[in-house]
Amino acid sequence: MDLEHKFCRFDAEVTVTEGTRIEGYASLFGACDQGGDIVTTGAYDASLQRLAAEGRAVKMLWQHDPAQPIGVWDEVRADGRGLWVRGRLLETIEKGREAAALIAAGAIDGLSIGYRTLKAAKDEKGRRLLKELELWEVSLVTFPMLPSARVAAKGETPEEAIMRELAQALEGARLDLAGG
Repeated sequence: MDLEHKFCRFDAEVTVTEGTRIEGYASLFGACDQGGDIVTTGAYDASLQRLAAEGRAVKMLWQHDPAQPIGVWDEVRADGRGLWVRGRLLETIEKGREAAALIAAGAIDGLSIGYRTLKAAKDEKGRRLLKELELWEVSLVTFPMLPSARVAAKGETPEEAIMRELAQALEGARLDLAGG
């Protein structure tokens, strides 16, 4: 049973506090990712209900590796905006400490969901609309696919993160113009 993955970058959507607490959106409804997929509102509802009924939880993994759990998601829920998660890295294990340090340094800035597609359709532009997903895990990852799901740098406000990204984009455009 192969799992698919959807990557998200940390930004104003996800925050890290106290070095170990993570909170925010791991997936946004209606956002087209770099693979051309769009998760629709309600896509996680049945899966989250099944997990709750069976007393199981969505796992927090490192780079989608099932042999490397690095924390726990204390709350996973879907709302009108997307899939919201709140959890904590476990600093009592080596990989949890490493993940906290890498996030603080800005070396890791992504979340990714691991799921199976149960129902999907194509829209008029040929993009895949994911209508029902079986959610297995949410991982911290190096390379995210959905740019709008990123974790802010430690101590950085959402507004500061937006301004930093805007400055980086403008500098990149300036360098492109100067070189061309």
